[in-house]
Amino acid sequence: MATPPPPRLAFGPAPPGQRGRPPRRCDRPSSARGRRGGSPPCSEGAGPALHHPRRAAAAARAPCLAGAAAAAAAAAGGPAGGMERPSRSWNGHVRSGALAGRPATAGRALPAEPARRRGWGRCLRKHCLVILTVAGVLLGVALGAAVRGAHLSRAQVAALAFPGELLLRMLRMVILPLVVCSLVSGAASLDTRALGKLGGIAVAYFMGTTLVASALAVALAFIIRPGAGAQALNTNALGLAGALPSSKETVDSFLDLARNLFPSNLVVAAFRTYVTDYKIIVRNISVGNVTFEKIPIGTEIEGMNILGLVLFALVLGIALKKLGPEGEELIRFFNAFNEATMVLVSWIMWYVPIGITFLVGSKIVEMEDIVLLVTSLGKYIFASILGHVIHGGIILPLVYFAFTRKNPFSFLLGLITPLATAFATCSSSATLPSMIKCIEENNGVDKRISRFILPIGATVNMDGAAIFQCVATVFIAQLNNVDLNAGQIFTILVTATAASVGAAGVPAGGVLTIAIILEAIGLPTNDLSLILAVDWIVDRTTTVVNIEGDALGAGILHYLNQKEMKAKEQELNEVNVEAIPNCKSEGETSPLVTHTNQVPTPASTAEPESKESVL
Repeated sequence: MATPPPPRLAFGPAPPGQRGRPPRRCDRPSSARGRRGGSPPCSEGAGPALHHPRRAAAAARAPCLAGAAAAAAAAAGGPAGGMERPSRSWNGHVRSGALAGRPATAGRALPAEPARRRGWGRCLRKHCLVILTVAGVLLGVALGAAVRGAHLSRAQVAALAFPGELLLRMLRMVILPLVVCSLVSGAASLDTRALGKLGGIAVAYFMGTTLVASALAVALAFIIRPGAGAQALNTNALGLAGALPSSKETVDSFLDLARNLFPSNLVVAAFRTYVTDYKIIVRNISVGNVTFEKIPIGTEIEGMNILGLVLFALVLGIALKKLGPEGEELIRFFNAFNEATMVLVSWIMWYVPIGITFLVGSKIVEMEDIVLLVTSLGKYIFASILGHVIHGGIILPLVYFAFTRKNPFSFLLGLITPLATAFATCSSSATLPSMIKCIEENNGVDKRISRFILPIGATVNMDGAAIFQCVATVFIAQLNNVDLNAGQIFTILVTATAASVGAAGVPAGGVLTIAIILEAIGLPTNDLSLILAVDWIVDRTTTVVNIEGDALGAGILHYLNQKEMKAKEQELNEVNVEAIPNCKSEGETSPLVTHTNQVPTPASTAEPESKESVL
């Protein structure tokens, strides 16, 4: 008895020319084909439309695939009606799990292990520089501790510090074009009113946080009393005899600050700074009577006059903005110069981990007797670092949170690389390039804000330096058994806040300003060698707090600027929505028709006579 031919699928018999070809699959789901209305669904459901005699019987005996998919979706608690796509394998075919009643999404999940690997790889690529920088700091500490026992000569220590010296030279190389070009482009891109408003908020923030830092430092110094019981300290026994910064009158210090704001030569200001020196002249010589007179003499020392360059760049940017179309070419030049400098910075940043390793290691090797210094000046070091921790870890984040209502530590998490660079280089100016790059790329701060505020903050805002200077001043007063009264404490606060503005953003730059505070309250400057002895320890946390205050200030200004822009956009949208129906009513209807709900336009209020004549 002849066996009947097996039934075909719903698509009918295959054409004669395709019977010998391999089976083809249906890549389009049944719901998509059914909605188009051109062809019926594959076997009333989704699946490969195979014109193959061996599989045709099984397909005919199988229930309707659409009903099976709907039953599986109903069993899994999904929506009925065949709206769910059947589960597909990697090559696009229907998986058997969907036909067996399992959830349709059971076979669609990607393998967990490759996804996890890709996630780890993406994270490592994103934070590679941060990981390398932190590893460089730790490796430098280990290198210094390991090489310290070898008793290297000075020439060998200098050779060990050579890679770190190259890092400092590269960072200082880009400071001048970065500061000038960023300030010119930032000032030219902002409106004059916005520039004045942002500048006022920035100055108020900088001065307020510096004053709070000074008050915190004085309070900690009176609580901890680092100079109590340290009167027996001998600078010669500690090996600290050396050149001290010359004492300067307080009035001359502030006059030098004003003179540096207006440099006589911009080219010279790029590498020299004006300072006041003194010359002793003997007058009225008589028998047994000699009079010495100290005459101030203006000199110039090595160091970039950053204050004068900042002021000139700001004024030049405002002037180019006022020129209008004539100044656009020069503004484009400074913008392009700034972007090119940032590309150089991005290249230098990959050398930072290597330079940091040798900078930290060489500094540890250079110190002759760390244990003696720490035990002798331990309370002073502890008071200074504790002030930095409180101000940088509590006060500044609270100020940021009070303004923005955002998590400040997630903001600081994107600045690990510049913070580590500041810890290694002890220079706010050298950290400025990496700070601008990271705060724009990682935290999304507007370029106009960051490149306007951060160069000013690196020059003006010195919260960490104010803490260290106030603690050092009270320490020297207690060392000399001098009880400070309320007037002297107020003088310390005001002088430290004002002197931190002119502090150089270089290593040990804050020590020179301590002499100003000591002269202001009448204390001797002979004990500054004790401060210089441990400055390499305290100056690291000082620089970290300095640049942290700059970064959080830029974040606050960015938030306030975004908030004001959103408010203006909302007002503009409301005005546009009100104006659209008025324009349509005036343009499309007759002037003789009166609208009861029409809002009077400015034109109608400005020309009442013409409206009355038309009506």
